[in-house]
Amino acid sequence: MTTIPLIIAGLLGVALVAGYVTVLVGIRREDKRLSLRQAPAGASASLARKVTGCYVRNGVSWT
Repeated sequence: MTTIPLIIAGLLGVALVAGYVTVLVGIRREDKRLSLRQAPAGASASLARKVTGCYVRNGVSWT
């Protein structure tokens, strides 16, 4: 019975680390592209934009 909470905590920890790494990879991809005006290149870049709040609605009006 005491191993079940440890397994659940371990799975939650792995999920958090995986999400953190995914956001870091997305930020790195966006930084290399040097453009936030275009659509995100992939799922990790899209997730990174949503988590950090760096996304644009309805396009960009400035050049």
